[in-house]
Amino acid sequence: MIPDLWHPETVYLNTASFGLPPDPVWDAVQAAQADWRAGRVSWEHWTMVTHRSREQFAKLVHADPERVAVGATVSGLVAQIAAALPAGTRVLAPEPEFVSLLFPFLAQEERGVTVEVVPLERLAEAIDARTDVVAVSAVQSSNGAVADLDAISAAARHHGALTVVDATHAIGWLPLDASRFDAVACACYKWLMCPRGTAFLVLDEALGERMTPHQAGWFAATDPLRDQFGPPLRLGEGARRFDTSPAWFSWVGTEPALKLLNEIGVEEIHAHDLALANRFRAGLGMEPGNSAIVSVEHPDATEKLARAGIMAAARAGRLRASFHLYNTEADVDAALSALLEPGDR
Repeated sequence: MIPDLWHPETVYLNTASFGLPPDPVWDAVQAAQADWRAGRVSWEHWTMVTHRSREQFAKLVHADPERVAVGATVSGLVAQIAAALPAGTRVLAPEPEFVSLLFPFLAQEERGVTVEVVPLERLAEAIDARTDVVAVSAVQSSNGAVADLDAISAAARHHGALTVVDATHAIGWLPLDASRFDAVACACYKWLMCPRGTAFLVLDEALGERMTPHQAGWFAATDPLRDQFGPPLRLGEGARRFDTSPAWFSWVGTEPALKLLNEIGVEEIHAHDLALANRFRAGLGMEPGNSAIVSVEHPDATEKLARAGIMAAARAGRLRASFHLYNTEADVDAALSALLEPGDR
């Protein structure tokens, strides 16, 4: 059952831009900031919620917490992978792909790392013996297209290529087993409904052994709260050596958001979000889809929705509407009423 924990004052169909906080997230952040303002506490307990958030995220994506690194952005986490690639590596990615996944690899051009893009629907068949890395979003930011991760991972495995997945627009509504891939990165401020500034990287052990923790700092140490001064280098075990220093209040809000998602269950969230998206598709005369994001070309769509007090987005010249836990059938019907002429309903 989905609890009543959100308070939008608009019809909010824009989770693909940022998610709305449920009450436990809002309350936790407000309490922490009140303590900060009043100087009532020290900072250590704000840091420890990061480790608990790691455990909640690992549970959500069926991963071992020891294989999960924490960071602030997808690009910062993926950059550590890109920097570890040998000179001459060939990366294959879909078009269009969000630049936070592409830029870390493109930035390695001086070392001979090349990036080739093909249409998403042709990605699996384009993987061949020349492919070293496949970089793909599980769900595309621009249009909500869901990648065929089964076919992509099978082809990559057959040809010995690494799979690097940006799951920012998937985790939180789409069931996903992150242990199936070499790396899965996820920013938390969208479908996970966390404050901006938290992200995770699930990292296969073999890939992690090939990487250098270029951003190693105090939080990557074996015991961050005690082991803070002087050499030698002494980093945490597993993926923790790739951790970066946590922004306290963002992580304070991340733990309760992930806990709530685990309590509700991704399968129930998937059914809820997809039913609403398909109700919207049906109202626009579209076939059912498999994504919580609906992309459609409709004249003056965002303007019509805005006049009706409905929040959505425009991407690549098309309306992008996204549906999540705080949305209802009434929200869908309000959006359809705003978009369609009376004779079209």
